[in-house]
Amino acid sequence: MSTGQPEARVTALSAKLESDLLTLYRSPVLSGEQLRQAMGYRTMGALRQAINQHHFPVRLFTMPKRRGRFVLVADVARWLAKQSIENSFNTTEEE
Repeated sequence: MSTGQPEARVTALSAKLESDLLTLYRSPVLSGEQLRQAMGYRTMGALRQAINQHHFPVRLFTMPKRRGRFVLVADVARWLAKQSIENSFNTTEEE
């Protein structure tokens, strides 16, 4: 990814991730196992614990007459892109 303003980089990466997630999951809404995988939680128990302890980093919502909690793929993509850009580090040393 090119260097530039962090917000522009987040936006570009977010768009790519959103496209990839939509292709992979074929839905703009995730829950359950798909949400666990997309967010990188090792187990469903870890995902539930994060949600129940209010440590889940993406906005959750409910839907009438549907069980569970849901997130938008766009919100997941944006959060992942932001984490990647803001928390990345270079593992090669420059001489």
